[in-house]
Amino acid sequence: MPTRKSATSALNAVKALRLSELAKSQRAFVARGSRVSRCDDCMLAEKHCICNERPEGLNGVAVCLVYYKGEVFKPSNTGRLIADVVTDTHAFLWQRTEPHPDMLALLRNTEYAPMVVFPYEYAEPERHLRDDPALGQYIGNRIPLLIFLDGTWREARKMFRSDWLNELPVIAIEPEQASRYLLREAVHEHQLGTAEVAIPLLQRLQRVDMATSLEAWFSLFRERYLAGKSNLLPSNTALQQGRQSED
Repeated sequence: MPTRKSATSALNAVKALRLSELAKSQRAFVARGSRVSRCDDCMLAEKHCICNERPEGLNGVAVCLVYYKGEVFKPSNTGRLIADVVTDTHAFLWQRTEPHPDMLALLRNTEYAPMVVFPYEYAEPERHLRDDPALGQYIGNRIPLLIFLDGTWREARKMFRSDWLNELPVIAIEPEQASRYLLREAVHEHQLGTAEVAIPLLQRLQRVDMATSLEAWFSLFRERYLAGKSNLLPSNTALQQGRQSED
């Protein structure tokens, strides 16, 4: 079905990548819920559109989202929520042997301190940024650049083994609670959505404003996404509470 053009359309890095891939695609990507008439910005069902609630972008931390093929088209993807909150966000399609030259240039840019977001158990101990002193020393005066590998768990593990990521340090979280995502079936009980992983990392990087904004934005997105599946429209309480906490 046709999508509705939002009055508050915003071209962030993820949407730009999605439009680029869409222009090259010879057939439509069919995801779950493809029969639903969706907003072409937030990708939620039209009557549950959240575009008018989109938060202002913030600076101080950068993000690089590396997408597995097809992931950028999924309405349930939460990596794109990060691009709404973090102004300095970059998005690329994963290529094992021919990574995008702009992405490689970004990772080599001396203004940034790139680090791969992935569980510590899959990386050598010398790559771990577990301790705050080690993290602070690595970042120095540079801009922290969080690299998220966005796809299914199996796809993310495949991307993590890319040669061009092998030399970068790894930062992770130790989730103590089960995911609130619930938009897809997780392989592991504590497997989190991309936005959920970003929230505590932004807090650790002392960007509480970013973390608070993203948490509120994710909560609203989750509510509206689930409402679209149940035909129930929840209130804006989650977003309002998040904004109040920033005041």
